Amino acid sequence: MATYDDMSLADLQVRSLGEARYDSPLAEYVAHRATNAYYVAEDDRVLIDDTISLLASRGDVPLEEVPSYEPGGPRRKIFFDPATTKAGIVTCGGLCPGLNDVIRALVLELFEHYGVTDVTGFRNGYAGLAPGQAPDPIELTPSFVQSIAERGGTVLGSSRGSQEVGVMVDTLVDRGIDILFVIGGDGSMRGAHAIHEEIARRELSIAVVGVPKTIDNDIPLIGTSFGFQTAYAKAAESIKAARVESDAAVGGVAVVKVMGRHAGFVACYSALAYQDADFVLVPEVPFSLDGENGLLAQLAKRVSERGSAVIVLAEGAGQDLIPASRRTDASGNQVLGDFSGLLRARIARDFKDRGLPLTLRHFDPGYLIRSVPADAADSVYCTRLAQVAVHAAMAGRTDIVVGRPRHRFAHVPIEEVTKRTQRVNPDGDLWLSVMESTGQPFSMR
Repeated sequence: MATYDDMSLADLQVRSLGEARYDSPLAEYVAHRATNAYYVAEDDRVLIDDTISLLASRGDVPLEEVPSYEPGGPRRKIFFDPATTKAGIVTCGGLCPGLNDVIRALVLELFEHYGVTDVTGFRNGYAGLAPGQAPDPIELTPSFVQSIAERGGTVLGSSRGSQEVGVMVDTLVDRGIDILFVIGGDGSMRGAHAIHEEIARRELSIAVVGVPKTIDNDIPLIGTSFGFQTAYAKAAESIKAARVESDAAVGGVAVVKVMGRHAGFVACYSALAYQDADFVLVPEVPFSLDGENGLLAQLAKRVSERGSAVIVLAEGAGQDLIPASRRTDASGNQVLGDFSGLLRARIARDFKDRGLPLTLRHFDPGYLIRSVPADAADSVYCTRLAQVAVHAAMAGRTDIVVGRPRHRFAHVPIEEVTKRTQRVNPDGDLWLSVMESTGQPFSMR
């Protein structure tokens, strides 16, 4: 589980390309603003600890040394001259609702508020930064991006896998790119950090700013990932359908498999949306199939009492109950075993052995939840994240991602978000809510 008690103020210091010497076109927006309940001034900080006990546990650390984030937002002075600045945008990894919203907002903010009119879209992820590996880059303008948010996916295309860092930086130099915006997950952010390190080694003034993306919501220190709300809302529709199907059948049992390799956030939130689930299985909470308190016995009991049951299964749950796979995908992630198939086979056998009727249904919304357009709330979030990313980049911040920890927009060093993984905490209030909603046992082992 991601914990932050070992973090120091030094860990959260962000890098800058140098002194900000140009007046910002947005200076008048913030000239007379001071920190208040709804805004954090650029010379203030956002605390990482949000309770008295967490803050007190750090001991006698002076307030100015308490771990905190640099706030996001417009600055009075900026590093880049908008009249000569060139920006690039790349989307990497799997799809996610809101990718086009982020692209659109980046372009509009650059053009309309900073006067940056040269924006390049690199195609098919990092392959687009390696000559000959992807279609040619395209020019991004306000007219081009105006309607792209109406469609899911990304107009730039995406891909998994890495490219040679030196070649990618050569491409940035050859095209005169001053700012690279990387929209992607933890692997993409590691790539962005590697690009930054090569840029720093060459002593170049190119900013690298990430807008982190993950369907699983497993990137730490950034608050909620964009697109997550849309994804779990779409998954919740499948759970509602599963409830209807199982209730209408004799001995109805539905298994709904949702995304979540190592983190069960989609499973938890989608199950809570309509409270239609009887059991939620996530990677963070071990369970057994057999035994008096195991899932199979509890499932048979639930169906006997209520006539039906719905199981929401995160794709990474139960992997300890099947042989480990040795295969990996293009990003180096281990290919998961088919626990869903095993679970359905074991349910069918168990009900037969008990002499109970069974109508078993399987739902897999899978890629559907990540390929839809962002809903209105996510679209707003995407716009605001993109605006914060542009403000940071124009001010010369680099090797950072933008996020909204503690409901305050902030800058976070890339290294810190790739060191650990955010996961559902069995001792947290989210899992408590899931157990309250489903009525499943505290432990099924």
